Amino acid sequence: MKKRVAVMDLGTNTFHLLIAEGDADNFEVLKHETVPVKLGEGGINKGYILEAPFERGVTTMKAFGASIHSFDVQGIKTLATSALRNAANGKDFIEAVKAQAGIEITVIDGETEANYIYLGVKASGCLSEEKSLIIDIGGGSVEFIICNVNQVFWKHSFEIGAARLMDKFHKTDPINQESIEQLHHYLDEALDLLFQQLKKHQINSLVGSSGSFETFAELTEYHHGREIEVDAIKKYEFNCDILQTILQNIIESTHQQRAANPRITPVRVDMVVVAAVLTRYCIAKVNPDHLLLSTYALKEGALAELMV
Repeated sequence: MKKRVAVMDLGTNTFHLLIAEGDADNFEVLKHETVPVKLGEGGINKGYILEAPFERGVTTMKAFGASIHSFDVQGIKTLATSALRNAANGKDFIEAVKAQAGIEITVIDGETEANYIYLGVKASGCLSEEKSLIIDIGGGSVEFIICNVNQVFWKHSFEIGAARLMDKFHKTDPINQESIEQLHHYLDEALDLLFQQLKKHQINSLVGSSGSFETFAELTEYHHGREIEVDAIKKYEFNCDILQTILQNIIESTHQQRAANPRITPVRVDMVVVAAVLTRYCIAKVNPDHLLLSTYALKEGALAELMV
């Protein structure tokens, strides 16, 4: 009998529900729902969940609970990351969800988050015998993982997610060069542990997992006069030069221009700018031979673990 399971990934910007059945290597998605809860809105760098996002989060979890009940799943995993890790009232949110939605939330640390991301990216088929650097740009944190298809050599979670960076550095429309330079300087210091590791490893591929990299892929395909359905693929390889053009266009764009672009989802309209700056910065530091998107990330890694 096929195993039917549900995974909920409660991120700083987006809550995901994934219900699937099968096994870790071959599963069928029965329901995939993404809700732009924006749990960190207004409070991400203050370490507090404000009232409006708190209520949006609880309401979303009640709806997720109803969906899970209707699918009669055999296993459930609910994982919370940066926003709930660091919020002073994170425990209050967890208790409210348990009381109102009947769902137990597990807050995972950055190392555990990075491990789930690795498992997800591995399942996408993006990894090989050569060494890759996985980058997962979340709203609250960014995970970097040096690995190949067989093992993880190093992983770390940095609390420098897109919502945090936007709050600190994206003050003008469009973002100005001074702010970009300040962001670069901040990253020079914040990512010192990463740079130490990059001296020890020859990186062949840079793999961006889901999130903003899906937007970059959609914009890249549109640049070629094509459309892409990222939900229908596991991986995608970028042309390095075209991606650099896409990133530059994002960085130079206004809020109005991005909001009018149907290939940029509303929850990413503003945060995609600092994500683009960070991605371009990392490409320059690594200079990889290949640039890839894995549409699989944390939730698919957790799903694979549940289905074992």
